Amino acid sequence: MRIRDALSAVFVFLALSFLLAVKASAQPTVSPADVQRLQETVYDVGSDIARLRARDPQFADQLQGELDNLRDEVIYVKVKLRKEGSVPRSEYLDLRDRLESVRARASGDVSYGAPREAPPAQTPPTSTGRAAATSGPANGVPVGAELDVRLQAPLSSATAQVEDRFEATTMVDLSSGGRVLIPAGSLVRGVVTSVNKAGRLDRTGRLTVAFDQITVRGRPYPIRATVEQVLQSEGVRGEAGKIAAGAGVGAIIGGILGGVRGALAGILIGGGGTVAATEGTDVELPPGTVLRVRFDSPAVIQ
Repeated sequence: MRIRDALSAVFVFLALSFLLAVKASAQPTVSPADVQRLQETVYDVGSDIARLRARDPQFADQLQGELDNLRDEVIYVKVKLRKEGSVPRSEYLDLRDRLESVRARASGDVSYGAPREAPPAQTPPTSTGRAAATSGPANGVPVGAELDVRLQAPLSSATAQVEDRFEATTMVDLSSGGRVLIPAGSLVRGVVTSVNKAGRLDRTGRLTVAFDQITVRGRPYPIRATVEQVLQSEGVRGEAGKIAAGAGVGAIIGGILGGVRGALAGILIGGGGTVAATEGTDVELPPGTVLRVRFDSPAVIQ
């Protein structure tokens, strides 16, 4: 009798476990496309906050803090999806709703009761240094614009971790319509999105990095930019002639910090901002390395 009761209990336990597993598998999970939509929403909300800043800087700073936290949560979901293979749909929906709440408040749908502003007229920016652009808003940086930025600390595929933050400074001014949008020396924030250490099986070290924020005159603005080239610093001596000749302010600042000499040896650039080392080594980018970054989306700078 006891054996029969024990077997019945085991059968009930297994049946319940099977039903729970089926129920869990039937629940929808987050897809990479969902995460991409969240990242695009983060950028769009950042643009709304940048426009709000002209009307209410204090409220914009408050919303920017909320958006920064949500951006970190989106990155966490992306990493979790890649590592574990699934993320509950409820996490995605919660993030989406909170992002939409910030968007509504930034655009005036809730706090201001005013319609969203139309984007300003488009004119391409110019720069005293490296900058290639297509077209964009008069107070913003268009898709395709390029800037050289200098790393403030080393980056290595041997030690970096996903979600690590790093900083760089712009080397030259970026201007539009006679107005300097991004002064030389502006702080740019980057994030490591994937790492592959050099090992026995895969001997090539790789780093994928992206830039998500730039601080201009003390104010942070969201951006979306990736690495186009990795350049070697030329040093102060290489720019001495330009300084003596009375070059523009951006070039002088760039000269003081050191110019660029050309592509850094042993480094290859792949799609999506992936920096790869030659076979058998890790990616090693010392402080002062110059990264040529390309804006993948327009950035509104007030």
